[in-house]
Amino acid sequence: MHKARAFLFVCAGLLCLLSTAVGAQAPVYLTQWGSLGTGNGQFYYPEGVAVDASGNVYVADYNVVGTENHRIQKFTSGGTYLTQWGSYGTGNGQFINPGGVAVNTSGSVYVGDTQNHRIQVFTDTGGYLTQWGTQGSGNGEFYVPNGVAVDAGGNIYVADYNHRVQKFASDGTYLTQWGSYGTGDGQFNYELAVAVDASGRVYVADNYNHRIQKFTSGGTYLKQWGSYGTENGQFRFPEGVAVDGGGRVYVVEQGNNRVQVFTSEGAYLTQWGTYGTGDGQFNGPTGIAVDGDGTIYVLDTQNHRVQGFSALGTTPTKLTSWGGVKAKYAK
Repeated sequence: MHKARAFLFVCAGLLCLLSTAVGAQAPVYLTQWGSLGTGNGQFYYPEGVAVDASGNVYVADYNVVGTENHRIQKFTSGGTYLTQWGSYGTGNGQFINPGGVAVNTSGSVYVGDTQNHRIQVFTDTGGYLTQWGTQGSGNGEFYVPNGVAVDAGGNIYVADYNHRVQKFASDGTYLTQWGSYGTGDGQFNYELAVAVDASGRVYVADNYNHRIQKFTSGGTYLKQWGSYGTENGQFRFPEGVAVDGGGRVYVVEQGNNRVQVFTSEGAYLTQWGTYGTGDGQFNGPTGIAVDGDGTIYVLDTQNHRVQGFSALGTTPTKLTSWGGVKAKYAK
């Protein structure tokens, strides 16, 4: 649904501001990989991205209309292809439009299998472990589970088109939920992404309400920020959210073709990105992940690639080659 809408915003980047730092230096472009296709390291509208403790990058390869791809691909931090798993279907280890992806501290990979309305769990090399969920609105049921996050205790948070977040134990046991349709505090309108910080605070990209909402790990509403627009701190369809080790919150906007960064309390820090195909430009970005060193990975969805950026506030000092791509490297 949101894929079709994305094409309406091809020119939205013309309204975006250039990267402007307020209290933080914007990240620097490092590298990229990917192109349109079905081969190793190619993508067809990649939807979700996650990073494990070793810095490996996992990409959920979505596909909008066809039966190709529908897989998870795994790369090194520089984009060297390692492995993949998945195919189109409803069986164990198969997907129909995989969306959100998250990795716990033990290396288990959780995938939001959106059109199969379930969560599937794998080893870090793609070995199938378990799954839970069916289509519906009851406890443990889903309707297009697109947002997936894991906290330090191994609990799983899933945001779906039932306008809610559900929380599960690492084995899929249902724990609690919160949210309903609306514009009030703690309500959602097609939330798509969820992230958890080191203190267990949960951040939800409330897509059609053009805001970020923050909750305790049990779902108690804490605060929100954002409104519809192109200015600093405003959003046009925020589709990805991530939190780094310092508690800073990164928000990807599909409509504004940019990433904005905030403190955990919602104070604006910096941004980068405009519409285009060049280094550091985006076309309908949807996903974002930050590794333990602060390196940032953005899914440039309609450009069918992953772009990597330096940790916030670092300065590039030399060049290196990652995965065959010349890249600026911050040290």
